[in-house]
Amino acid sequence: MEPGMEPGLGGRVPRRVVDSYGSYAEAQRAVDYLSDEGFPVERISIVGEDLRFVEQVTGRMGYGQAALQGAGSGAVIGAFFGFFLGLLSLIDPLVSALVVALYGLIFGAILGAILGLISHALSGGQRDFSSVGGMEAGRYNVMADEEVADEASRLLAQLGQEPRAEPPR
Repeated sequence: MEPGMEPGLGGRVPRRVVDSYGSYAEAQRAVDYLSDEGFPVERISIVGEDLRFVEQVTGRMGYGQAALQGAGSGAVIGAFFGFFLGLLSLIDPLVSALVVALYGLIFGAILGAILGLISHALSGGQRDFSSVGGMEAGRYNVMADEEVADEASRLLAQLGQEPRAEPPR
């Protein structure tokens, strides 16, 4: 896709960067301001640039942690499927669903713990930590359709002149 060209309902619509921000919250605040000013925000998009994957390590992963995570995942999946299978009962489906969900929770937790232990053992110590990952952008561009970009720029310039609220301490 060419720079400045974003998909629209009627095909490709030329767009222009009207402002750039260091965080998504700031870009969101700018679009909210445009909305408050009556600007047609359906002609705006927030585009993240300079994407990177960030993985935050949350702790050490041992056999106990692997078994616990596996048991938790297995219990949720087992209870979910058990509940819906229990609803298929012809005699008192609600009671059957709750009973089968309980059995599914127990069986799922046991099976999940075993699979978690096996998976951790097979990793051979290559990944002895737990983590959470996600995408982050270096900057967030607020882009507007070419026809309304000048108006959006003018309004956002006014936003920059307003005093910002101090963050709570």
